[in-house]
Amino acid sequence: MQTTPSPAPVNPQKNRKGLSRFWHATGYSMAGLRAGWAETAFRQETLAALVMLPLAFWLGRTWVETALLAASVVLVLVVELLNTAVEAAIDRIGPEWHDLSKRAKDMGSAAVLLSLLLCLGIWVAALVHRF
Repeated sequence: MQTTPSPAPVNPQKNRKGLSRFWHATGYSMAGLRAGWAETAFRQETLAALVMLPLAFWLGRTWVETALLAASVVLVLVVELLNTAVEAAIDRIGPEWHDLSKRAKDMGSAAVLLSLLLCLGIWVAALVHRF
């Protein structure tokens, strides 16, 4: 009985193990951050985060408060990257207008808005509590 060799995987990352997989995944993540940096909104939010993250350590009175303040800032960055990924995937499909493409992009934008409002609410509550 002859067995045919299985075809090579489309993505070589699937066969990597251990530190090699971690090393390559880190490279892909860094490429994603560089791609995100090309987006104006992500740059603006990152610059705000560079101010707000150290400020979280000053404003938070307990480690829970500090973690909540910092996490709300990081959440905005995460959601912005995911929104950018959705937009890129939609644009990859085609540039023509389609109702489902609009809905997907609008929902991504709404997710960013909600994360910003959550962050704002947490920070306002912390400032009111502190002062």
